[in-house]
Amino acid sequence: MTSVVLDTNALMMPFQFNVHLDFELQRLFGDPDVYVPSCVKDELRSLNIKDALMLAEKYEEYKVKKERDDGVLEAASKLDAVLVTNDAELRKRALERGIPVAFLREKSYLMVDGDFI
Repeated sequence: MTSVVLDTNALMMPFQFNVHLDFELQRLFGDPDVYVPSCVKDELRSLNIKDALMLAEKYEEYKVKKERDDGVLEAASKLDAVLVTNDAELRKRALERGIPVAFLREKSYLMVDGDFI
């Protein structure tokens, strides 16, 4: 089964672009295990982004030691997961580490860059 890690802006996609995140994850990965790193929840709380935080609560939290993007990469690496993000710099760093990345295309659907089989 595929594991997926969501970063902060992935959790904001449904509200910014009206993307059905669960549908897109299921379309790409079947029935993935979906994780939200603890640093992402911390960031959503500090930014007071209630809708995205409420969405994050429906997924399993993965405790990380690092903060921000480093924590997201830590989770994706340890879980051998696909990272879902629209952050160009984070996407680049993930791909350099061999972590596949799902990203929003044409503001309407997710596609994957990198190997995830």
